[in-house]
Amino acid sequence: MKIRSKDIELHVEDAGAGQPALVFLHYWGGSSRTWRHVTERLQPEFRTIAIDQRGWGKSDDAPGGDYALTDLAGDAEAVIDALGLDRYVLVGHSMGGKAAQLLASRQPTGLAGLVLVAPSPPSPLGMPLEVRQGMVGAYASRESIMATVDQVLAGSPLGADDLEGVIADSLRGADAAKSAWPLSTSQEDITADVAHITVPVLVISGENDHVDPPTVLRQELLPRIPQAELHILKGVGHLSPLEAPDSLADLIGSFVRGLGRMGA
Repeated sequence: MKIRSKDIELHVEDAGAGQPALVFLHYWGGSSRTWRHVTERLQPEFRTIAIDQRGWGKSDDAPGGDYALTDLAGDAEAVIDALGLDRYVLVGHSMGGKAAQLLASRQPTGLAGLVLVAPSPPSPLGMPLEVRQGMVGAYASRESIMATVDQVLAGSPLGADDLEGVIADSLRGADAAKSAWPLSTSQEDITADVAHITVPVLVISGENDHVDPPTVLRQELLPRIPQAELHILKGVGHLSPLEAPDSLADLIGSFVRGLGRMGA
């Protein structure tokens, strides 16, 4: 389905039933289908809503290069409002995790919990400018994407279909979306904002994540969100929705069920 957020249309995959609904935000380079293995496992019990973020998948490119965190968070909020969700959990991966942190910090009505999967921390991405400039070309060709997956993103080989999906999603991204994250959006500092997150928070990190490793999350994220609990996936890299969907779905499901017991 298509949902309008200000002057763009977002593609949204909405399936399953049950409360609370789970709203999924993908990583830089991905799309809603990054989550498909996870959402398929959760749908018998939960309603899952996966968004193609602006400039990615089947969603529109943002006019004027509007790819700030407030734009990404605003898009998610627009989808939540359009669907009339009165109780939901945000699930954000990497870039989507940082956008989810900002939205959660606004304490929106209906937010019951927050799941951060290999999240970009609230502080600016700790990479030199020349490295971030090199990231802009990471998704320029099939060859560069395969090298990025092999050397940076995946902790273990992806299945053939998943690899082709990653390549297609990365190639399809709008040029402005590809450059905005490494050059500007990842540098936004929302450390003061996340102190206002009040809901329960689960953080899931891959043991072999080279993008947002557990050491960085322990230093940059956990001290700023005191209620956050960290779970490490053994032998997994940055692409846990594709590398370990069973474990991820189990952790998310258990966390959400626990919210019901806590009355959150």
